[in-house]
Amino acid sequence: MLTSPRMIESLLQKCRPRYTSRLQFWVQLLRETQVQRMVEIGVYQGEFAAAIFEVCDRIERYYLIDPWRHLPKWNKPFNTDDRDFERIFAIAQRNTDFAGTRRVILRGTTTEVIDQIADGELDFAYIDGDHTLRGITIDLVRVYSKIHMGGLIGGDDFCDSIWYHSSQFEPTLVFPFAVYFAEAVGAAIYALPNMQFCLYKPEKPKFQFVDLTGGRFRELSLRNQFAPQKCFKLMLGERFPRLTRIAAKAKAAFR
Repeated sequence: MLTSPRMIESLLQKCRPRYTSRLQFWVQLLRETQVQRMVEIGVYQGEFAAAIFEVCDRIERYYLIDPWRHLPKWNKPFNTDDRDFERIFAIAQRNTDFAGTRRVILRGTTTEVIDQIADGELDFAYIDGDHTLRGITIDLVRVYSKIHMGGLIGGDDFCDSIWYHSSQFEPTLVFPFAVYFAEAVGAAIYALPNMQFCLYKPEKPKFQFVDLTGGRFRELSLRNQFAPQKCFKLMLGERFPRLTRIAAKAKAAFR
């Protein structure tokens, strides 16, 4: 168990320079922290889980949470129809079948199935599900009690821009909501390369936000994200993508 923010920051700094992909990073961190029980929220085809099962042999129970169905309130590109999700679910099962009894599939939304995990049971949670404001709020709030003191929560799509997808989809708000959540519960949270974050649950609440990306997250407010000129630029780029690319190349040439 990690006993201080200083310890987790030292470990993150140790793992961070070694690997270029999110998967390599988390595999190393899980091995270093000797995680035994974890949950992944947002499994899709199960590649992430399969890779962790292959190399993290200390894991004795790995919960896989995903509805694998069309969700009417989820306005994101991966929200396809139920027939497609049945195919994806079958792939996820095949990809992780080799894990045997270490794998526990909980098919449903976070609110539907999370209470099948006992409070304080988990060493680690990885959140890669619904990245809208509604989704990350539900996932973080509901999973936090399942992590024991000294445990970790990691996550994907910690983007400095909320417009990770086009404007026809809901904004991606893992950042800054995860930072606000950490402040509310008194946890330490670290911004990592490859759009990842890591939150540490301390025994004594103490909030801190540490940017380990080289300074990408200087601004925590959303005011500039919704500035009229930025929204206009986004709309223009989506409507006239070719013209936008030409303008960007011309700007780069004159630098």
